[in-house]
Amino acid sequence: MEDPRQSLENKLGVLGTFRVSFFAMCRLVSFPWTFIEKDLERNQSSDLVLDILRQTCLHPLCQKFPPSVRFRRLFLSELIKREAAGCDPLDELYDALAEVVGTEETSECYKSYLLPSGDAVSLLENVALISKGTTGLVTWEAALYLAEWALDHHQAFTGRTVLELGSGVGLTGITICRSCSPKRFVFSDCHHSVLEKLRNNVELNGLTEEESAVSVEELDWTAATEETIEQIGADTVIAADVVYDPDIVEVLVKLLSKILRCSSHAVHPQVLICSTIRNQETYSGFKQQLESAGISHRVLTEAVSPVFPYNRDSKIELVELVT
Repeated sequence: MEDPRQSLENKLGVLGTFRVSFFAMCRLVSFPWTFIEKDLERNQSSDLVLDILRQTCLHPLCQKFPPSVRFRRLFLSELIKREAAGCDPLDELYDALAEVVGTEETSECYKSYLLPSGDAVSLLENVALISKGTTGLVTWEAALYLAEWALDHHQAFTGRTVLELGSGVGLTGITICRSCSPKRFVFSDCHHSVLEKLRNNVELNGLTEEESAVSVEELDWTAATEETIEQIGADTVIAADVVYDPDIVEVLVKLLSKILRCSSHAVHPQVLICSTIRNQETYSGFKQQLESAGISHRVLTEAVSPVFPYNRDSKIELVELVT
Protein backbone atom coordinates (compact mmCIF):
# COMPACT_ATOMS: atom_id res chain seq x y z
CA MET A 1 0.00 0.00 0.00
CA GLU A 2 1.33 3.42 -0.98
CA ASP A 3 2.41 5.76 1.81
CA PRO A 4 -0.15 8.66 1.90
CA ARG A 5 2.61 11.19 2.53
CA GLN A 6 4.63 9.88 -0.43
CA SER A 7 1.49 9.88 -2.54
CA LEU A 8 0.84 13.54 -1.71
CA GLU A 9 4.45 14.49 -2.47
CA ASN A 10 4.26 12.71 -5.83
CA LYS A 11 1.02 14.47 -6.67
CA LEU A 12 2.38 17.90 -5.73
CA GLY A 13 5.51 17.20 -7.76
CA VAL A 14 3.46 16.27 -10.82
CA LEU A 15 1.24 19.34 -10.43
CA GLY A 16 4.37 21.49 -10.23
CA THR A 17 5.81 19.86 -13.34
CA PHE A 18 2.59 20.44 -15.27
CA ARG A 19 2.46 24.08 -14.19
CA VAL A 20 6.10 24.83 -15.05
CA SER A 21 5.97 22.95 -18.37
CA PHE A 22 2.62 24.44 -19.41
CA PHE A 23 3.61 28.06 -18.92
CA ALA A 24 6.96 27.55 -20.65
CA MET A 25 5.14 25.83 -23.53
CA CYS A 26 7.29 22.70 -23.37
CA ARG A 27 6.78 19.89 -25.87
CA LEU A 28 3.67 17.97 -24.84
CA VAL A 29 5.45 14.61 -25.03
CA SER A 30 7.61 15.74 -22.09
CA PHE A 31 4.63 16.05 -19.71
CA PRO A 32 4.09 13.25 -17.13
CA TRP A 33 0.89 11.92 -18.71
CA THR A 34 1.50 8.40 -17.40
CA PHE A 35 1.00 9.61 -13.82
CA ILE A 36 -2.50 10.85 -14.74
CA GLU A 37 -3.38 7.56 -16.44
CA LYS A 38 -2.33 5.54 -13.40
CA ASP A 39 -4.14 7.89 -11.01
CA LEU A 40 -7.37 7.67 -13.02
CA GLU A 41 -7.12 3.89 -13.15
CA ARG A 42 -6.45 3.64 -9.41
CA ASN A 43 -8.95 6.20 -8.09
CA GLN A 44 -11.66 6.36 -10.79
CA SER A 45 -11.78 10.11 -10.12
CA SER A 46 -11.10 13.26 -12.15
CA ASP A 47 -9.79 15.15 -9.11
CA LEU A 48 -6.19 15.14 -10.35
CA VAL A 49 -7.24 16.32 -13.82
CA LEU A 50 -9.20 19.19 -12.25
CA ASP A 51 -6.20 20.11 -10.09
CA ILE A 52 -3.98 20.16 -13.19
CA LEU A 53 -6.52 22.31 -14.99
CA ARG A 54 -6.50 24.79 -12.10
CA GLN A 55 -2.68 24.93 -12.22
CA THR A 56 -2.65 25.56 -15.98
CA CYS A 57 -5.52 26.87 -18.12
CA LEU A 58 -7.59 28.09 -15.15
CA HIS A 59 -4.61 29.61 -13.31
CA PRO A 60 -4.68 33.44 -12.97
CA LEU A 61 -1.30 33.60 -14.77
CA CYS A 62 -2.90 31.99 -17.83
CA GLN A 63 -5.67 34.58 -17.81
CA LYS A 64 -3.10 37.39 -17.78
CA PHE A 65 -0.31 35.90 -19.92
CA PRO A 66 -1.75 32.99 -21.94
CA PRO A 67 0.41 30.55 -23.92
CA SER A 68 -0.47 30.23 -27.60
CA VAL A 69 -4.01 29.25 -28.58
CA ARG A 70 -2.75 26.20 -30.48
CA PHE A 71 -0.66 25.00 -27.55
CA ARG A 72 -3.57 25.34 -25.12
CA ARG A 73 -5.90 23.52 -27.50
CA LEU A 74 -3.48 20.62 -27.93
CA PHE A 75 -2.81 20.50 -24.18
CA LEU A 76 -6.51 20.34 -23.34
CA SER A 77 -7.06 17.68 -25.99
CA GLU A 78 -4.39 15.52 -24.33
CA LEU A 79 -6.04 16.01 -20.93
CA ILE A 80 -9.46 15.09 -22.35
CA LYS A 81 -8.01 11.98 -24.00
CA ARG A 82 -6.81 10.71 -20.61
CA GLU A 83 -9.83 11.79 -18.61
CA ALA A 84 -12.36 10.34 -21.07
CA ALA A 85 -10.79 6.90 -20.74
CA GLY A 86 -11.89 6.32 -17.16
CA CYS A 87 -14.25 8.95 -15.72
CA ASP A 88 -17.38 10.94 -16.28
CA PRO A 89 -16.82 14.06 -18.41
CA LEU A 90 -15.40 16.99 -16.45
CA ASP A 91 -17.43 20.10 -17.31
CA GLU A 92 -14.59 22.51 -16.51
CA LEU A 93 -12.33 20.70 -18.98
CA TYR A 94 -14.76 20.98 -21.88
CA ASP A 95 -15.62 24.59 -20.98
CA ALA A 96 -11.91 25.45 -21.14
CA LEU A 97 -11.57 23.76 -24.53
CA ALA A 98 -14.64 25.57 -25.88
CA GLU A 99 -13.14 28.89 -24.81
CA VAL A 100 -9.85 28.14 -26.57
CA VAL A 101 -11.54 26.86 -29.74
CA GLY A 102 -13.37 30.18 -29.95
CA THR A 103 -10.18 32.22 -29.61
CA GLU A 104 -8.33 33.47 -32.67
CA GLU A 105 -4.68 32.42 -33.08
CA THR A 106 -2.12 35.25 -33.20
CA SER A 107 1.53 35.47 -34.24
CA GLU A 108 2.58 36.18 -30.66
CA CYS A 109 2.08 34.43 -27.34
CA TYR A 110 3.36 34.48 -23.79
CA LYS A 111 5.83 32.15 -22.16
CA SER A 112 6.21 32.33 -18.40
CA TYR A 113 9.14 30.97 -16.42
CA LEU A 114 8.55 30.39 -12.71
CA LEU A 115 11.24 31.62 -10.31
CA PRO A 116 12.17 29.91 -7.02
CA SER A 117 10.52 32.83 -5.22
CA GLY A 118 7.17 31.87 -6.73
CA ASP A 119 7.15 34.89 -9.05
CA ALA A 120 7.10 34.47 -12.82
CA VAL A 121 9.04 36.06 -15.65
CA SER A 122 6.50 36.43 -18.45
CA LEU A 123 7.70 37.13 -21.98
CA LEU A 124 5.87 38.02 -25.17
CA GLU A 125 7.47 35.88 -27.89
CA ASN A 126 6.86 35.18 -31.56
CA VAL A 127 5.12 31.92 -32.38
CA ALA A 128 7.42 31.59 -35.42
CA LEU A 129 10.91 30.52 -34.35
CA ILE A 130 12.71 33.13 -36.44
CA SER A 131 10.90 36.30 -37.41
CA LYS A 132 11.85 39.41 -39.36
CA GLY A 133 15.32 38.11 -40.05
CA THR A 134 16.41 37.89 -36.43
CA THR A 135 16.74 35.12 -33.84
CA GLY A 136 16.21 37.58 -30.99
CA LEU A 137 12.44 37.18 -30.67
CA VAL A 138 12.45 33.90 -28.73
CA THR A 139 14.20 32.54 -25.64
CA TRP A 140 17.14 30.21 -26.31
CA GLU A 141 18.51 27.49 -24.05
CA ALA A 142 21.76 29.25 -23.16
CA ALA A 143 19.74 32.20 -21.83
CA LEU A 144 17.88 29.84 -19.50
CA TYR A 145 21.12 28.21 -18.35
CA LEU A 146 22.75 31.59 -17.71
CA ALA A 147 19.69 32.70 -15.74
CA GLU A 148 19.98 29.56 -13.59
CA TRP A 149 23.69 30.25 -13.06
CA ALA A 150 22.81 33.79 -11.96
CA LEU A 151 20.29 32.48 -9.44
CA ASP A 152 23.09 30.35 -7.97
CA HIS A 153 25.63 33.23 -8.02
CA HIS A 154 23.84 36.34 -6.79
CA GLN A 155 27.18 37.87 -5.77
CA ALA A 156 28.19 38.34 -9.43
CA PHE A 157 25.31 40.80 -9.84
CA THR A 158 24.19 42.18 -6.47
CA GLY A 159 25.06 45.87 -6.16
CA ARG A 160 26.82 45.85 -9.53
CA THR A 161 26.25 47.55 -12.89
CA VAL A 162 25.48 44.83 -15.41
CA LEU A 163 25.58 45.09 -19.21
CA GLU A 164 23.90 42.37 -21.24
CA LEU A 165 24.88 42.00 -24.89
CA GLY A 166 22.20 40.66 -27.23
CA SER A 167 19.43 40.62 -24.63
CA GLY A 168 16.82 39.21 -27.04
CA VAL A 169 13.41 38.92 -25.36
CA GLY A 170 15.01 39.57 -21.95
CA LEU A 171 14.73 36.33 -19.95
CA THR A 172 18.21 36.36 -18.40
CA GLY A 173 18.26 40.06 -17.61
CA ILE A 174 14.77 40.16 -16.15
CA THR A 175 15.57 37.15 -13.95
CA ILE A 176 18.69 38.91 -12.67
CA CYS A 177 16.81 42.17 -12.04
CA ARG A 178 14.02 40.36 -10.19
CA SER A 179 16.26 38.05 -8.15
CA CYS A 180 19.82 39.39 -7.80
CA SER A 181 19.43 43.11 -6.92
CA PRO A 182 21.90 44.69 -9.37
CA LYS A 183 22.74 48.35 -8.85
CA ARG A 184 21.96 49.00 -12.51
CA PHE A 185 21.10 46.74 -15.44
CA VAL A 186 21.57 47.69 -19.10
CA PHE A 187 19.72 45.52 -21.60
CA SER A 188 21.05 45.91 -25.13
CA ASP A 189 20.45 44.74 -28.68
CA CYS A 190 20.71 46.27 -32.15
CA HIS A 191 17.71 45.03 -34.12
CA HIS A 192 14.79 47.47 -33.89
CA SER A 193 12.05 44.82 -33.72
CA VAL A 194 13.97 43.04 -30.94
CA LEU A 195 14.43 46.28 -28.99
CA GLU A 196 10.71 47.03 -29.24
CA LYS A 197 9.81 43.56 -27.92
CA LEU A 198 12.53 43.78 -25.28
CA ARG A 199 11.21 47.11 -23.92
CA ASN A 200 7.69 45.66 -23.78
CA ASN A 201 8.89 42.61 -21.85
CA VAL A 202 10.94 44.68 -19.42
CA GLU A 203 7.86 46.81 -18.64
CA LEU A 204 5.62 43.72 -18.60
CA ASN A 205 7.66 42.43 -15.67
CA GLY A 206 7.39 45.60 -13.63
CA LEU A 207 10.78 47.06 -14.59
CA THR A 208 10.39 50.61 -15.85
CA GLU A 209 13.03 52.62 -17.69
CA GLU A 210 11.94 55.66 -15.70
CA GLU A 211 13.85 54.07 -12.85
CA SER A 212 17.55 54.72 -13.46
CA ALA A 213 18.34 51.17 -12.33
CA VAL A 214 17.12 49.68 -15.63
CA SER A 215 17.62 50.78 -19.23
CA VAL A 216 17.18 49.29 -22.70
CA GLU A 217 19.84 50.52 -25.11
CA GLU A 218 20.50 50.14 -28.81
CA LEU A 219 24.07 48.85 -29.06
CA ASP A 220 25.50 48.19 -32.49
CA TRP A 221 28.60 46.06 -31.90
CA THR A 222 30.33 47.45 -34.97
CA ALA A 223 29.76 51.07 -33.97
CA ALA A 224 30.04 51.03 -30.16
CA THR A 225 32.55 53.68 -29.11
CA GLU A 226 34.92 53.63 -26.17
CA GLU A 227 33.01 56.61 -24.78
CA THR A 228 29.73 54.66 -24.83
CA ILE A 229 31.34 51.71 -23.06
CA GLU A 230 32.94 53.92 -20.43
CA GLN A 231 29.62 55.69 -19.77
CA ILE A 232 27.95 52.36 -19.04
CA GLY A 233 30.74 51.48 -16.61
CA ALA A 234 29.79 47.82 -16.31
CA ASP A 235 31.12 45.69 -13.45
CA THR A 236 29.68 42.56 -15.06
CA VAL A 237 29.07 41.86 -18.75
CA ILE A 238 26.95 38.89 -19.86
CA ALA A 239 25.77 37.41 -23.15
CA ALA A 240 23.87 34.26 -24.07
CA ASP A 241 23.64 32.50 -27.43
CA VAL A 242 25.54 35.17 -29.36
CA VAL A 243 28.20 32.81 -30.80
CA TYR A 244 26.38 31.24 -33.75
CA ASP A 245 27.70 33.01 -36.87
CA PRO A 246 31.39 33.39 -37.86
CA ASP A 247 30.80 36.95 -39.08
CA ILE A 248 29.14 37.96 -35.82
CA VAL A 249 31.90 36.23 -33.80
CA GLU A 250 34.56 38.49 -35.30
CA VAL A 251 32.61 41.63 -34.41
CA LEU A 252 31.83 40.27 -30.93
CA VAL A 253 35.48 39.60 -30.09
CA LYS A 254 36.43 43.13 -31.17
CA LEU A 255 33.70 44.52 -28.91
CA LEU A 256 34.80 42.36 -25.96
CA SER A 257 38.39 43.55 -26.45
CA LYS A 258 37.16 47.12 -26.38
CA ILE A 259 35.09 46.50 -23.23
CA LEU A 260 38.07 45.01 -21.41
CA ARG A 261 40.41 47.73 -22.66
CA CYS A 262 38.11 50.67 -21.97
CA SER A 263 37.00 49.75 -18.48
CA SER A 264 36.94 52.82 -16.25
CA HIS A 265 37.45 50.60 -13.20
CA ALA A 266 40.77 49.60 -11.68
CA VAL A 267 39.56 46.01 -11.99
CA HIS A 268 38.32 44.69 -15.34
CA PRO A 269 34.65 43.77 -15.47
CA GLN A 270 33.67 40.13 -15.10
CA VAL A 271 32.66 38.93 -18.59
CA LEU A 272 30.52 35.80 -18.95
CA ILE A 273 29.57 34.29 -22.32
CA CYS A 274 27.12 31.38 -22.41
CA SER A 275 26.68 29.38 -25.61
CA THR A 276 24.72 26.45 -26.90
CA ILE A 277 27.31 24.71 -29.06
CA ARG A 278 25.48 23.89 -32.28
CA ASN A 279 28.46 24.21 -34.63
CA GLN A 280 31.75 23.17 -33.05
CA GLU A 281 33.78 24.85 -35.80
CA THR A 282 32.13 28.22 -35.20
CA TYR A 283 32.54 27.91 -31.44
CA SER A 284 36.19 26.87 -31.71
CA GLY A 285 36.71 29.84 -34.03
CA PHE A 286 35.33 32.12 -31.32
CA LYS A 287 37.85 30.79 -28.80
CA GLN A 288 40.69 31.11 -31.30
CA GLN A 289 39.79 34.72 -32.01
CA LEU A 290 39.70 35.44 -28.27
CA GLU A 291 43.20 34.00 -27.97
CA SER A 292 44.43 36.03 -30.95
CA ALA A 293 43.08 39.15 -29.26
CA GLY A 294 45.05 38.32 -26.12
CA ILE A 295 41.97 37.27 -24.14
CA SER A 296 42.12 34.05 -22.17
CA HIS A 297 39.09 32.22 -20.84
CA ARG A 298 38.11 29.57 -18.36
CA VAL A 299 35.16 27.24 -18.58
CA LEU A 300 32.82 27.34 -15.56
CA THR A 301 31.90 23.71 -15.02
CA GLU A 302 30.00 23.64 -11.72
CA ALA A 303 26.45 22.32 -11.97
CA VAL A 304 23.54 24.75 -11.79
CA SER A 305 20.37 24.23 -9.79
CA PRO A 306 17.62 23.27 -12.27
CA VAL A 307 14.89 25.91 -12.28
CA PHE A 308 13.62 26.28 -15.85
CA PRO A 309 12.49 23.57 -18.27
CA TYR A 310 14.72 23.07 -21.32
CA ASN A 311 16.68 20.29 -22.99
CA ARG A 312 19.51 19.53 -20.58
CA ASP A 313 21.11 17.20 -23.10
CA SER A 314 22.04 20.25 -25.18
CA LYS A 315 25.74 21.09 -25.10
CA ILE A 316 25.88 24.41 -23.27
CA GLU A 317 29.12 26.04 -22.13
CA LEU A 318 29.66 29.07 -19.91
CA VAL A 319 33.04 30.79 -20.11
CA GLU A 320 34.53 33.64 -18.11
CA LEU A 321 37.01 35.84 -19.92
CA VAL A 322 40.39 36.31 -18.27
CA THR A 323 42.82 39.10 -19.20
